[in-house]
Amino acid sequence: MGEGISVATLCRTLSCALLFLLATHVALAQERPYFVTYDDRVETRGELELALLTATGTVRDEGTRYVAPWLELEYGVTSWWTAELYLESAAFVGEGFSNTGWRWENRFRPFKGEHAINPVFYVEYEDINEASRIQKEIVGRGPLPFEPLGELSDEHARELEGRLILSSWIGRWNVSENFVAEKNVSENEGVEFGYAVGVSRPLKGSGAETCRFCPGAFIIALEAYGGLGTTASDASGATRQFIAPVISWNVTRGSMLKASAAFGLTNTSDRLVLRFGYVVDLDF
Repeated sequence: MGEGISVATLCRTLSCALLFLLATHVALAQERPYFVTYDDRVETRGELELALLTATGTVRDEGTRYVAPWLELEYGVTSWWTAELYLESAAFVGEGFSNTGWRWENRFRPFKGEHAINPVFYVEYEDINEASRIQKEIVGRGPLPFEPLGELSDEHARELEGRLILSSWIGRWNVSENFVAEKNVSENEGVEFGYAVGVSRPLKGSGAETCRFCPGAFIIALEAYGGLGTTASDASGATRQFIAPVISWNVTRGSMLKASAAFGLTNTSDRLVLRFGYVVDLDF
């Protein structure tokens, strides 16, 4: 952990990285407009996608405000298998900065073409510590841990996460549901459960390829996600629950900016989580 790295320095670093991405030559993007919910979209075979994202949390009484940036590298291994590497970190206000671990995600889309319901199977291995704040999944019960950053960074966890993703397209509307199960394989704990659902559509038509500032270049979405409890008998506390409006902008034919404000609905949830992301498909 580097105590000398301030939140302001972190934000400047992220800004420089964003400017680099904006200058990168890109191909046509197929990025989902959500932050937590997954739809049925997978990468084209041989295509590499790079994303820089952040989550900034305003917590309730006992917690510490934080900024949690992470990097995603997503690759289309085949037409039906997408693999993704996450590198994540966190800065607690007044406590410094820490790397919080990495994740390896795999998504499998077994059926070609479009169907009334398009299933995707998701498996992820996580090697993270308790300071992780990106909240890509909300599972189990109780709040995030409140201990200082230094203590949380020393508490490591290796976890397996699985999702069943169901996605449907109704005209320009997308409706997606995710059921999440997660198991900490480094501790004798129960299985934690969660969910995420999302609804999205372009503001108008599909004019993103011809006009960058027309309504068709923007997608509006609404996500809801939270924990569904755990099999552990000693688990206590209410589940974390959030609702989050999202707006996405197809800046170019191969890049997307998106932002959301997730409002906590229970006393164990963060009061507000602001998320920002820039996603680009690299053309080699």
